[in-house]
Amino acid sequence: MRLPIRSPLRYRGGMRTALALALVALSSPILAAETPWQNVSPGVRLRLIADNVRAPDGTTLIGLEVDMPADHKTYWRVPGETGIPTELDLAGSSGIGAHQMIWPFPTRDETGGYTDFVYYGPTVLPVRVSLSGDAADLKAAVVMGVCSDICLPVQATFELPLDFVRPSRGQGVRLAQAVALAPLAWDKSTPPVADVSFDPAARALNVQLTDPSIDPASLIAVGQGGAALFGAPQKSPDTNLVLLPLLGGDAGNSLVGMPVDFTFMTDRGAFTVTHQIAAAGSTPAPQ
Repeated sequence: MRLPIRSPLRYRGGMRTALALALVALSSPILAAETPWQNVSPGVRLRLIADNVRAPDGTTLIGLEVDMPADHKTYWRVPGETGIPTELDLAGSSGIGAHQMIWPFPTRDETGGYTDFVYYGPTVLPVRVSLSGDAADLKAAVVMGVCSDICLPVQATFELPLDFVRPSRGQGVRLAQAVALAPLAWDKSTPPVADVSFDPAARALNVQLTDPSIDPASLIAVGQGGAALFGAPQKSPDTNLVLLPLLGGDAGNSLVGMPVDFTFMTDRGAFTVTHQIAAAGSTPAPQ
């Protein structure tokens, strides 16, 4: 029985397809721009990603990617009253210097009478890394909180070599999208906050806003270094005045002079500014 003769055109076409796929696989930048996923709890996994690009200022972008269900959460740079902070240790790495996490604007979560600042569902947390050589070998240890019905600290370790020969367009886009969600320093000549004072009787921060583009409901206030936390904005008869209740801690004159970081959304995106708490009736200049 004679076997059917395969068409030479079909054969050559199949070879071309296979060769093209092989070349794509060999040249794919993704292979050098991400670590394997690590399962850290049921339904939750972590990995490290990179754009594999050396910027003109001698830095590169990496990111901690969290793949988790939409009803799971992890925490902002200031986790809140009950949250677990994220810790990233790159001490075992070579070819790098300092690093700085870039935090996208979070969601305020009020559960069980407590206020936390969180990210729900799949999340990328970018990190800008200073480079000290032509190549880098990243060794990262991560500890972070992940919550569903219960909250647990999870941990993982990663190793990711970077040679900056083959940039990753895909991971670069994803990292750039996450960076774009991070608050910028306020860029207008007029400060967005005119006056900040603390009312001990009401245990609330009184914040006078000056820019109509600010969404008052989005306002997050945190004493520098986490020295004081304030809750969700409250309505006021004055449309430009926002009241932020103090969460725990001691109220009183100890808060006067404290620098507070304000983070908020506008129609141009997220911004941040620092302003000192004044004694009632005084108006210090913003920082």
